[in-house]
Amino acid sequence: MKAKLIEKKYLVTFILVTTLFALWGFANDITNPMVAAFQTVMELSATKASMVQFAFYGGYATMAIPAALFIRRYSYKGGILLGLALYAIGAFLFIPAAAQESFSFFCLSLYILTFGLAFLETTANPFILSLGAKETSTRRLNMAQAFNPMGSLCGMSVASLIVLPQLWSDRRDAAGQIIFSSLSEAEKADIRVHDLAIIRDPYVAIGLVVVIMFVIIALTKMPKTQNEELKAQGQKHTTRQTLSNLWHNTIYREGVVTQMFYVAAQIMTWTFIIQYADNLGINKATAQMYNIVAMSLFLCSRFISTFLMKYVNSRRLLAIFGCGAALCSLGAISIVGMVGLYCLVGISFFMSLMFPTIYGIALEEVDSQDTTLGAAFLVMAIVGGALMPPMQGMIIDQQTIMGHPAVNVSFVLPLLCFLIIICYGYRSFKKMKKQAVS
Repeated sequence: MKAKLIEKKYLVTFILVTTLFALWGFANDITNPMVAAFQTVMELSATKASMVQFAFYGGYATMAIPAALFIRRYSYKGGILLGLALYAIGAFLFIPAAAQESFSFFCLSLYILTFGLAFLETTANPFILSLGAKETSTRRLNMAQAFNPMGSLCGMSVASLIVLPQLWSDRRDAAGQIIFSSLSEAEKADIRVHDLAIIRDPYVAIGLVVVIMFVIIALTKMPKTQNEELKAQGQKHTTRQTLSNLWHNTIYREGVVTQMFYVAAQIMTWTFIIQYADNLGINKATAQMYNIVAMSLFLCSRFISTFLMKYVNSRRLLAIFGCGAALCSLGAISIVGMVGLYCLVGISFFMSLMFPTIYGIALEEVDSQDTTLGAAFLVMAIVGGALMPPMQGMIIDQQTIMGHPAVNVSFVLPLLCFLIIICYGYRSFKKMKKQAVS
């Protein structure tokens, strides 16, 4: 008898925890276009504006391990509640940040907000894996992760339909050039007050939604996982034992590194699609529509890949999708024009299964007692989204490289990331076949 994907006794918990995937998806993808918005309204270079991503994903790197230690001591539910509280605090800090008109304050607000997201991701991913049979865990996580791009689409839609069209700093002349830089300081000051208020409002709104979710989850009883039951009985690994077990697990260790490069590729692809389109004379609001198309492809492909996993091994599928993403990256690099932009959008179709599949493969052979800390390092790997976008911004700031648009050339970085993902999918698949034979 085949194991069920989601058992009835876990259904309510699964639904509630899955909503968290949408909540951090919203935060991720309303923030990506803000890099371009801050670049214009605060008159920043692409390199400095990308510090938004450094602050955002740096929060994950800072808080993932403390989150895991908190969860090991208390519970998954406690980790979720603390994560939601930090998320709300960071969102509400956008109010004083806008009043101060301080780019550093905005970055600090995002940094604290992502403390909350680190708690939520460190908690929710392994919690979903534990809600049922181990053989269906990767498929179950892919199903839950399918709701992440739904939140992302909401964030992108708010950015595209509400935030970006209302930015006075993005007004253009007949030639398609931004006129903000040519205005007087007094005019710029008025526009800055208006635009920063527009940027602030959606974060305050999502902060209120997060508070509501906090109350709902606080009042809901959640099942204990096997790890929590062992802890209650006093049968648990020490932190030193867990770290040793994780270090000697090759697939897990390589999975953490691969996850870092995947997140870097994802953030670079989605963050700089606006700059790519801008180089073709497309304004920010219209360019963000291409991001929405990319996320729609990502969402549809998430369900397609979850279905395909019934018939194709997840490791092999990861390598195949990595090849597709690498080919699209080559198109975005080498083709100047709309076809190159379409290739850039197409990358999202192939990225869809990567995060949960790398996550699931890495944790598949990890002892249940080591899962929480193991999940923390996989969440910490999100720091790739903080480290590599500034490098891509530095390339973009060059304008042209050997006569080729620098924004096109900059997608060499995501290409390298996808090559690493292909290697991980192939290596883990070969190891699995070798184990099956022996």
